[in-house]
Amino acid sequence: MAGTPVSLFIQCLVDTMFPDVGKAMVEVFDRLSIPLDYPEGQTCCGQPAYNSGYRREAAAAALHFMEVFEGAETIVCPSGSCVHMVRHHYPELFPDDPRMAERARAIGAKTFEFTEYLVDVLGVTDVMAEYPGIVTYHDSCHLSRGLGIARQPRKLLANVRGLELIEMANSLTCCGFGGTFSINYPEISVAMVDEKIANILATGADAVVGCDISCLMNIQGRLSRRGEKVKVLHIAQILAGAKGDKT
Repeated sequence: MAGTPVSLFIQCLVDTMFPDVGKAMVEVFDRLSIPLDYPEGQTCCGQPAYNSGYRREAAAAALHFMEVFEGAETIVCPSGSCVHMVRHHYPELFPDDPRMAERARAIGAKTFEFTEYLVDVLGVTDVMAEYPGIVTYHDSCHLSRGLGIARQPRKLLANVRGLELIEMANSLTCCGFGGTFSINYPEISVAMVDEKIANILATGADAVVGCDISCLMNIQGRLSRRGEKVKVLHIAQILAGAKGDKT
């Protein structure tokens, strides 16, 4: 399947800590014969600054993002929260500059989360993946509530050979990460992720899968500290044919 060239926007955490997620996404696109490019000037989308109230700094990051990606036909990212930032918050950063706000809206309109792009744009729900195991799926907040993406990853998982999906209770409940929230309110964050882990364990799944590595990192860290053996995987790793290795 050939298609519109895709420019990869690789989220900071993936770039610096979980590069296998980015590699897995590339493997899926290669399998579909989708041409790719990676603008090397890309940096943070500005979400941490925005969430902490530093709007001027976030606007500077947004401007840099637009300069780097403005020539791209399609931008795809393995992070719902970063896509939500670009699509919904970039225009808010330029309230007194209609021209810049329009530039922001234009770049947001061509920026997609990975599963959203596969299912809604390409119309692909089967990437010929295999995963022998039982998984449960975590709905991350920005992805599900902000972008309305919930059926797309499930459609893709439903067509993975050997995979059984068992839904956890309260999948839409926050894992407690929330970026700087987990730093500023650690006790609340731990209570929230413990509730999430209880729901994961109740499914009996071998692995928990999601579309935002930030949430998965939080869940994985708490699972590890508690000595639990449940694996944690980004959906790109499942779709690339991951055999159960942790992120």
